[in-house]
Amino acid sequence: MAGVTLVEMVMYIAIVSIGVAGILSVMTYTTRYSADPMVEQQALLIAESYMEEILHKRFTDPTAGATQVCPTALPYKEASRASYDNVCDYDNLNDSAGAVDQLGNTIAGLTAYNVSVSVTGNVGDALALGPTASQITNVGALRVLRVNVEVTHDDIPDFRLLLTGYRTNYYCDTTETTVPQGCLPR
Repeated sequence: MAGVTLVEMVMYIAIVSIGVAGILSVMTYTTRYSADPMVEQQALLIAESYMEEILHKRFTDPTAGATQVCPTALPYKEASRASYDNVCDYDNLNDSAGAVDQLGNTIAGLTAYNVSVSVTGNVGDALALGPTASQITNVGALRVLRVNVEVTHDDIPDFRLLLTGYRTNYYCDTTETTVPQGCLPR
């Protein structure tokens, strides 16, 4: 007659208990972090929305009298997001009270997301992108602005999504209105 000894039964219970505990810990972890893909997807959509808005703006300030690519003072540096008219106006934008639309209205349900924007590569910037005037054959310098949109979430301390885009100046410089070699008319 075949039977099971007490030692075999205890070993069986111990092995099954360890297996069940492992499966339950994986299920607990999966359940706890199952919202992360939604947070990542929403953060990506927020960053893409900001990036699309920024990259559709002009490279230079269209205001008459503006002589810099990226003015830093009023009246050329616009005071509110609703009046931003060039890429550099978005430099140092920090929406820490949640994602907002282009008019500054907070978007319901997205208040836990924080958005910050930085623009690099403006004239006079030590990190200017693109060739200098001496490296090209025409009068001015081709400039490139790098736009970084960073999205974080209040409830997930280690969460950070960074989206980078580039806006190029297709003109030789801010004062060219003619068509010298390599420059496009405005």
